[in-house]
Amino acid sequence: MQSNSVVLAALVTALSSPAAAQVPGANLARNLAATCTTCHGTTGVSEGGMVSLAGQSKSDLVRKLQDFKTGRKPATIMNQLAKGYTDAQIELIAGWFAAQRSSK
Repeated sequence: MQSNSVVLAALVTALSSPAAAQVPGANLARNLAATCTTCHGTTGVSEGGMVSLAGQSKSDLVRKLQDFKTGRKPATIMNQLAKGYTDAQIELIAGWFAAQRSSK
């Protein structure tokens, strides 16, 4: 019985640590990607003149977003938007779009 209390206390301590607070929520990637959907479609499949993001490789999407963020790739809007994301957020966004099914 006492060992259960020790395990429970350790678990509570671990879950209340700063490292545990940094674990993204289950919907964080989707919520971050939602900021892209006006131009790139709700699941990354563009209906207009913008490139579709769905199904592209995560590494390609990360590279493209980092290129916008650093100014290596000039743009009118994307470099301003990309500057607002941390590297970790870019990884989440790219992973979410990479996991979406491309219908085109």
